[in-house]
Amino acid sequence: MALTSNNKHIISNKNLSIQISLNGLSFCVLNTESNTVVFLKEISTEKRETPYKILDLLIDAFETEKALKTAFNDIQVIHENELATLVPDELFQEENLADYLKFNSKILRSDFISFDKIDRNNSVNVYVPYVNINNYIYEQFGAFSYKHFSTVLIQQILEQEQAETDTKMYVHVQNTHFEIVVVKQGKLLLYNSFEYATKEDFIYYVLFTAEQLQLNPDSFILLFLGKVTDNDALHSIAYKYIRHIRFAKRNDTFKYLEKPKSNHAFFTLIHSL
Repeated sequence: MALTSNNKHIISNKNLSIQISLNGLSFCVLNTESNTVVFLKEISTEKRETPYKILDLLIDAFETEKALKTAFNDIQVIHENELATLVPDELFQEENLADYLKFNSKILRSDFISFDKIDRNNSVNVYVPYVNINNYIYEQFGAFSYKHFSTVLIQQILEQEQAETDTKMYVHVQNTHFEIVVVKQGKLLLYNSFEYATKEDFIYYVLFTAEQLQLNPDSFILLFLGKVTDNDALHSIAYKYIRHIRFAKRNDTFKYLEKPKSNHAFFTLIHSL
């Protein structure tokens, strides 16, 4: 989805991607002339905040971070929340956006609802963006584009899996929640988001998902993305129950002034550029 205006961006060789969640913000600035990521930063909160507090953090970042005090040729905002659902193309009607969401998400009558096309899955992702964030970016910069986090995640995984034949469960880990994307022979079987507080919560939802899809823990491949490291609590407990565990990789060709700690971190942020 894009918000456009009559304002024209100042000519710039910088593109900006911002990922917004109620647990914090992530920023990525790409120099398009050198194909180099020149700024990559995450701002995390100790607890789940309100959209108003997250906006305050965003404003502060633009006021204090030197790398953000510049013109951008293109701006992409990624909204990360659980207020999203996939609808097959043939069933989608734009006038029914609220109806698609109300069955599995708590939405308010006043919520603004948007949608993204996911061409590789012949589906539409219906979701609630953070309108206060969109309004601020529009006021400051004019035209920009935005998507839901799961749109980028699903699209990129399906692109990587289009020639594969194995059954794989991608698990994208964040501080208080994680997403599961299951693919078989390059096709999407499931996408869902789960909140967790302990490693036991985490493995319960992983194994429950596998059971519902009749996946054998000795056969399918689990690939980690996001905030998980080799032999940490989540990786270790998963390894007790699932035979084949790997770390997924970003398939980007960017150079970096400062490389991310791992090749499975900032997956959606960087792939949105």
